[in-house]
Amino acid sequence: MTVNRTVFGRPLRSVAFDVLVSGVVVLLALTGVVSQPGGWRATLVGCAMAVALLWRRLHPSAVAAVVAVLALVQVIAGWGPLAFDLGVLIALYSVVKYADRLRDGVLAGIVAAVGVLLAASQTVGPAAWWASAIWFGLITGGVWLVALNVRTRRLYVLSLEERAATLEREREAEARAAVAGERARIARELHDVVAHSMAVMIVQADGARYMLDRDPEIARTAVKVVADTGRQALEEMRRLVGVLREPSAPEPSAAPGAAGEPDGAGVAADSERRRATVAELPALLDRFRDAGLRVRYTVSGDPPPLPPGLDLTVYRVVQEALTNALKHAGVGASVTVTIEHAPDAVVVRVVDDGHGRPPVGPAPSGGHGLVGMRERVGVYDGSLVAGPRLAGGWRVEARLPLPSTPGTEVTAA
Repeated sequence: MTVNRTVFGRPLRSVAFDVLVSGVVVLLALTGVVSQPGGWRATLVGCAMAVALLWRRLHPSAVAAVVAVLALVQVIAGWGPLAFDLGVLIALYSVVKYADRLRDGVLAGIVAAVGVLLAASQTVGPAAWWASAIWFGLITGGVWLVALNVRTRRLYVLSLEERAATLEREREAEARAAVAGERARIARELHDVVAHSMAVMIVQADGARYMLDRDPEIARTAVKVVADTGRQALEEMRRLVGVLREPSAPEPSAAPGAAGEPDGAGVAADSERRRATVAELPALLDRFRDAGLRVRYTVSGDPPPLPPGLDLTVYRVVQEALTNALKHAGVGASVTVTIEHAPDAVVVRVVDDGHGRPPVGPAPSGGHGLVGMRERVGVYDGSLVAGPRLAGGWRVEARLPLPSTPGTEVTAA
């Protein structure tokens, strides 16, 4: 494990390097205390530059300004260029590299150019002053360009790090959305399995208790329906729990279709869970017939192959409507289930006459059947109409548009 040590809130390596740089400037100032113009006073100016350079990363513009003032004092004193003027180049490099705005670096470059001319004018030697100006200008310009190149690379690396951090946050958000969508999907399926099965079982159990002494045969049939419904619900529950126990979590790219994702991704996440289909409707209707409803089932039109999510939605709408009919219309009610296959849509219609025997006990409450149906149908931009009929009973009609292109449907959560 790597431990990043800090000193005064800064990385230890950066602090150590800055101290080393300042130490070099101090050493250059001290070595010339005897021979350099200005003597110990020039050495004090060099040491002041070195101290200012300790903050060159945190306050590069301020450090450059302080060093420029000290260099101006050196020029006014007429000492000429000295060895510790290396600190001027270091300050120029720092302001170009670390300043928040490149404008500070440009200003520092202009000030450095003026300093080059002043230093060249005080140079003592056989060469003309302009030759010294060119030499100092090349060195200063080279430092400025190197600092600009390093600044560009530094900002580029920072932008890559920020982009990577943004992508990581987006992946985490997508993963959380996928988990939340999967939980909503499983909660919806649990409602479909448990609520519908329990509603049938409660109605049949109440009927069996009511008919136990009057007609034991009817009571025995009701108890059988309770047992069969319970077994099927237990089987579905085991299948859902098996999905929950899978170690692999949903990938962000396979987020549930509740967010409007193409079914190709949503189905991949459900490949291990068997979906109920329209082909299983006859078995479902038989179970409701055993529970006491008189169900008539008709199909019109040429049934096209439905996408898996749409197939499940049709099945769940019929299941929910029949469960409501059993709970509210009562045993013995006549129910007509019609599925019409149009070229551009599937129409599901469930109508009961409301003339069944009233339930022995109050109908189970607290369900979200109609809300769930509207949500499922809404995923496909469909429409749902549910309400009482003038002739008595209840009518549920759902229109589900077919996807325009195969494989582009949205998975119902």
